[in-house]
Amino acid sequence: MNYKIFPLFFVLLLMSFTNLPNNTNSKKNSAVAEAKSVSKNASIYNQIDANSFALPNFECFSAALDGFHLLKEKGLVQKNILTLVDFSLSSNNKRLWVIDLDKNIILFQTLVAHGRNTGEEFANEFSNQAESFKSSIGFYATGEIYNGKHGLSLKLDGLEKGLNDRARERAVVIHGADYVSESFIRQNKRLGRSQGCPAIPVEMNEKIINVIKDKSCLFIYHPSKLEEVMSKLNS
Repeated sequence: MNYKIFPLFFVLLLMSFTNLPNNTNSKKNSAVAEAKSVSKNASIYNQIDANSFALPNFECFSAALDGFHLLKEKGLVQKNILTLVDFSLSSNNKRLWVIDLDKNIILFQTLVAHGRNTGEEFANEFSNQAESFKSSIGFYATGEIYNGKHGLSLKLDGLEKGLNDRARERAVVIHGADYVSESFIRQNKRLGRSQGCPAIPVEMNEKIINVIKDKSCLFIYHPSKLEEVMSKLNS
């Protein structure tokens, strides 16, 4: 689906809040700042080279971009590579994107698994707890490559306390898995599930890991948790 028609709606909606007669100055300033951010993000979004892929949802992209810039300022991420995982979508959809922000082009779009206790076809339950077998939402910095039981894998550092900061402790990593495939979907009516890792197709694993390794930004999105995610990021 092409979402390029939506950003203008969000800009107009947010700008309208600045004209409400009873807003305090702080609320007006906040609304203006938010509108400017959305407008800037919409401009970037509308210039993305989709590279024959579908575009991500604008709300997901805009939140990810805001988080990326904040984390870049703090020195927590270094590469201008942004990876989005949209867990509002069916696991049968290609809901992971890797975007080169220097060239403003989508490099990859592929399938990605959620945790077995996060949901069946759709993700709806998230946790930061060990042995929960649930996915963790929010912003991460990618770490180093290692070879584990799933072969080439990529460690992740969760950057939001209480949401995903136990990622290393839980061994939540990016790795390839044979249950992340179109053939698995055909046989089971849904994608396979992990123990909490954002697992990707085996054939895409090495390509993606080598691009996003070493301090790039990963954002795992779900609309039900967006306010909490952004609040913790800015705290």
